[in-house]
Amino acid sequence: MKKTISLFFLSAFLMFSNTLLAQKKGFYENVQKKNINKLLDDFNTLAANADFDKYFDCFAEESTFIGTDATEVWNKQEFKEWAKPFFDKKTTWNFKSLKRNIYFSKDGNYAWFDEILDTQMKICRGSGVVEKIGGKWKVKQYVLSVTVPNEVVDEVTKIKAPIEDALIQKLK
Repeated sequence: MKKTISLFFLSAFLMFSNTLLAQKKGFYENVQKKNINKLLDDFNTLAANADFDKYFDCFAEESTFIGTDATEVWNKQEFKEWAKPFFDKKTTWNFKSLKRNIYFSKDGNYAWFDEILDTQMKICRGSGVVEKIGGKWKVKQYVLSVTVPNEVVDEVTKIKAPIEDALIQKLK
């Protein structure tokens, strides 16, 4: 009987502990999602405001930006060099997130996201990876994609085919 009661209390204690741990993990993830949402919202606002230094401070030192053109794959320094004239002329981009999903690695040091953006190119998709560095989230990789509605993909393919066929041959 004592053994049954002890097992009952041990089981109850373990269930209670697991519930507390799950709640703690959920609370932690909610706080971190808020921090990441702030980073990504600031990232967009800083670009729209042409704040070069603060915008690029959102990136990790070792990071990659992948643009909409197949040739646009830049490390942080290359992207800074490409973007600097736009920031200098205050002719940057203005993206607004319409919907964002965030997912975490098991250790909580990385997260990846995807978002639907309202842009001057209409709907685009942003996706990427952020890393917690020195207690702050930083963009490790950002990928900007132009979305193509299924109803017009054949037309878009015809338009881009001559340009991309040449690039395909070059890359082979």
